[in-house]
Amino acid sequence: MVEKRKKRFWSDGEKRSICLQTAAPGVSVAQVARRYALNANLIFKWLRDDRYAPVIEPEVESDAPVFLPIEVGTDIALQPASAPTLTPTGRIEIELAGGHRIMAEGGFDVDMLARLLKGLSS
Repeated sequence: MVEKRKKRFWSDGEKRSICLQTAAPGVSVAQVARRYALNANLIFKWLRDDRYAPVIEPEVESDAPVFLPIEVGTDIALQPASAPTLTPTGRIEIELAGGHRIMAEGGFDVDMLARLLKGLSS
């Protein structure tokens, strides 16, 4: 017997909250849709509605902390902590294909830098 799915009801507050998350820098509508297990087209529909579309104010420089959304996945294999392999004092500068630049100066953990680069390139 096939179980019929019940239609999910989203309150106006939930819709506003979900739409607001799409306005964060570097966050896609698809990411937010996956987070809430809904179709991205539904979020796009809500974004066209003035009741739910986020009001984006011009950025004002501030010293206040900025919180960014993150997603925690289970596909990353954690390795046991070991003594970091520090490079001798020096400087390394890496420019990524997307135009981002990473600079490390002084002694730095080579393994940590390699994991950072792998994460940024995926």
